[in-house]
Amino acid sequence: MTRGQVRNLWFQVHKWIGLILCLVLIPLSITGSLLVWHDGLDRLLHGHRFPASGAATMPVSRYIEAATPLLPHGGRITTIVMPAQEAGAVIVRMAPPAPAGARPTPGRPRSLSVWIDPRSAAVLDSEWSDQGVMRFLHVFHGSLLIPGVGRAIVGWLGVLMLISSISGIWIWWPTIGRWARGLRWRRGNKFDYNMHHSVGFWVALPLALLSLTGAWISFPAFFGAIVGESAPRRPPGLGGAGAAPAGPVRLTPDGAAALAMRQGKLAQLALPVGDPPAWNATVLADDGTQKRIEIDDASGAISDARQPPRGAVARLMRTLHDGNGTGIVYQTIIFLGGIAPAALGITGVTMWLRSRRWRGKAEAKGRAKANDGAIQTA
Repeated sequence: MTRGQVRNLWFQVHKWIGLILCLVLIPLSITGSLLVWHDGLDRLLHGHRFPASGAATMPVSRYIEAATPLLPHGGRITTIVMPAQEAGAVIVRMAPPAPAGARPTPGRPRSLSVWIDPRSAAVLDSEWSDQGVMRFLHVFHGSLLIPGVGRAIVGWLGVLMLISSISGIWIWWPTIGRWARGLRWRRGNKFDYNMHHSVGFWVALPLALLSLTGAWISFPAFFGAIVGESAPRRPPGLGGAGAAPAGPVRLTPDGAAALAMRQGKLAQLALPVGDPPAWNATVLADDGTQKRIEIDDASGAISDARQPPRGAVARLMRTLHDGNGTGIVYQTIIFLGGIAPAALGITGVTMWLRSRRWRGKAEAKGRAKANDGAIQTA
């Protein structure tokens, strides 16, 4: 196969991936870009959930008491999350009662979150985990709102976007002269053509990275096996909406919180589940690092909590994909890398439509010339 044939093959692959999937890839990319600024967007939409009233000074039991009137009948309180900053609310999470005979379903169990003012214990807001704008953005970006197979579909879209990014670089590469010629804005006579080439080049690598990491997150078992890491699983007994409630306990929430605060500032307390019951907590050390601990309900003994077996590569892929804790520069790069497919999709479609129009005119001229030749011959 000649170099020209290879280039044409990559062009066809690049073109049809973009044309067929642009209606799905554009909203998928935009929601991902919005989620880069998750915390800021959440604050913008729900400013009332971030009271500037100072640090939480009340006992944990006071926040539980304030949230209890909203507890669904037969449900239970699972977790208390303390504000990470001075401007923030205490969040009490609750699990609804499980229907009799119901089997565990994949994904995160449904729960109710209640936001409480840390100084007055006044209820600020409440929302179910499957409701709200932020939840919609997360679910759409992760599964396209398709239960079951949606996550796999998003993973395969990531694979196709990775192929599209690689093929786009091949097509961008100038066929004549040095590669620096490709950096020029004017490579053609049409604005959409120049924009597609220029934007596509500058976002190709960030977009390829986002595509790869997105596919990795969607298929953790497959990629984990390649690098010798097992797919992360939630170990039993860590609390949460999907865990079985514990029997009678000795410690109170205030007692468990007091034991946890011997290890650092309390960030989160999960009420006990399982048998024997154990409390789980996350504390912040003086240097800002997080530590998860487990408190035995019977003896009050503290030990390191069992950590979900997520490998270093899997954590890196998650961080590179969502940008949490990476700083404003990297977050801006992946934000633009997510927004760019909208511009690339629109300009790609307009270029394709124009080429079809030109091709149609050329074919019409060819047929007219052939007809004229046939008439003259006759």
